[in-house]
Amino acid sequence: MKRRKFLKNSSLTAAGLVSASAMAACKTENKVDEALATPALDPIKPIVVCTWNFFNASEKAWEVLKSGASALDAVEQGVMIEEADEKNETVGKGGRPDRDGNVTLDACIMDKDGNCGSVVYLQNIVHPVSVARKVMEETPHIILAGKGAEKFAYEQGFKKEDLFTESTRKQYQEWLKTSKYETTINIENHDTIGMLAIDENGDIAGACTTSGMAYKVGGRVGDSPIIGAGLYVDNEVGGATATGVGEEVIRTVGSFLIVELMRQGKSPQEACEEGVKRIMKKNEGRKDFQIGFLAINKNGETGGYCVHPGFTYREYSTNGHENREVKSFYQ
Repeated sequence: MKRRKFLKNSSLTAAGLVSASAMAACKTENKVDEALATPALDPIKPIVVCTWNFFNASEKAWEVLKSGASALDAVEQGVMIEEADEKNETVGKGGRPDRDGNVTLDACIMDKDGNCGSVVYLQNIVHPVSVARKVMEETPHIILAGKGAEKFAYEQGFKKEDLFTESTRKQYQEWLKTSKYETTINIENHDTIGMLAIDENGDIAGACTTSGMAYKVGGRVGDSPIIGAGLYVDNEVGGATATGVGEEVIRTVGSFLIVELMRQGKSPQEACEEGVKRIMKKNEGRKDFQIGFLAINKNGETGGYCVHPGFTYREYSTNGHENREVKSFYQ
């Protein structure tokens, strides 16, 4: 009897020890899991970013976002500020002409659902980005070009206006004396305002608008109005936009590439750096052009990278309004 009692008590003790050990292990495991868990980032919203130091444009977009309006409204109204600024000779009215003396404008816009619209080689209309939005919303098409785009704009109520200013007309007359074509890094090439925004609902939109390279061959279109090249938005991931020599951005479908890299887990900064490096791999040793990429992810994290020093981007959120310098491939 004593032996049976001893074995019974021993069994109960062992079972208790095993249960206690299991519970302790479970608690320890939970602690390890808790320690390894990565806390979710609180998304920064609303937020707007744009290429270059376009203070007034980013300020306007921020006002729109703070009113509770959509990211789509914000990016359109933001870049419209530069389209109407006659002192900005790379966008909208006052943009420099092509070598034939025509001021031609390109723009695109993209919303949270992947809807997009674009106009290329548009003349006599101050706000190509708004025409691009009309293409997106009022037609089954994505791109309208040249005279067709201009006719459509008039049908939508846009007014015809001379895009030359006294300054750009004089510059063109002076250029005709030599007709020399060259791209000056960070001056003539900062021909684009690309803007990305996240609204209070967490939805992303983007817009891009330009007058293109000064004194370009008549008919030339760069990356700015090309969805996937000058601009791309994926509401699950983020958005990207580009500035600089558009031909090189088109060859790598630059903005789409950057968004896809973010989808694969790269930060906006890492994605922009990879985008530039892909371009430079195809242009080994070449130093006569500038490219700048700007990206934002769903959490409101931003990043930028360029070929040569000098590219900056504006960022406006509840954290403040800053002009951020970015790192470059060449130092």
